[in-house]
Amino acid sequence: MPVIALTQGMGSLAQDVAEALADELGLSTLQHEVAERVAEKMHVSRSLINRLRTGKAGAIERLRSDRQAMALYSAEEVLEAAARGNVVIRGWGATQLLRPVPHIPCIRIMRPFDKRVQWLMDEIDTDDRSVAEAEIRRSDEANATRMQDQFGVTWNEPVLFDAVLNTDRLSVATCVDTIRTLLSRPEFEETPQSRALLQGLALSARVRASLRAHEDTQGVDITISSHEGAVSLSGIVASAEEKSATVQVSTAVAGVQSVDDQLRVMSRSKLFPSNRQ
Repeated sequence: MPVIALTQGMGSLAQDVAEALADELGLSTLQHEVAERVAEKMHVSRSLINRLRTGKAGAIERLRSDRQAMALYSAEEVLEAAARGNVVIRGWGATQLLRPVPHIPCIRIMRPFDKRVQWLMDEIDTDDRSVAEAEIRRSDEANATRMQDQFGVTWNEPVLFDAVLNTDRLSVATCVDTIRTLLSRPEFEETPQSRALLQGLALSARVRASLRAHEDTQGVDITISSHEGAVSLSGIVASAEEKSATVQVSTAVAGVQSVDDQLRVMSRSKLFPSNRQ
């Protein structure tokens, strides 16, 4: 069940590559749907999620928004889609979230700045180059900030990817052929082990999102690992009650078959934020 992770830089033609890949291989795509699902879980508008991601949100919106929750819920959506398979995922940190999985190629689609600017000028039908340049730079800055905040990496650093394809030199069709070739190589062969790893990552993300959504555990920050339905919880919680709630919420998550509770209770709870005492 092929899974391909692509970057999404504005004007890079990543969308064209994703759609062509999906058409040729009979895959679904995942990109814009994530915003709607994350917005629903956070009880905010989809437009706010899009503004936060693209750097268009105002200062007050940024201060009031729970960007950590947005990162958790979007990671859950990406990993769930990948675990189902047969999908091309563009953006949403997919290339970083899925990089640990050996059978998933993580591809950077890029294009020179001036070509991206011209693309945007054509898209919005303007001769004002400065407007298009400002929009591309704003989008790039938002992407770089999000990747640094969420993953601690420099956005579009070539070493983070399995391949970097330049759509100024390569046609969309050539990019698609190149990615199809990668999928056929032994390095990207899906194995029971790589499949189990992906399923474990998806289940861990599901548990983490469930903890965030539950009133009694929304402040919990622990390590979660999963393998074949067995979930391990480790780290420090604020109280015995929070420990019990964390285990209960985790146990109730779909797909969890057992929970290994390695949590420890902080004896000096004043070290935690006041809303967790």
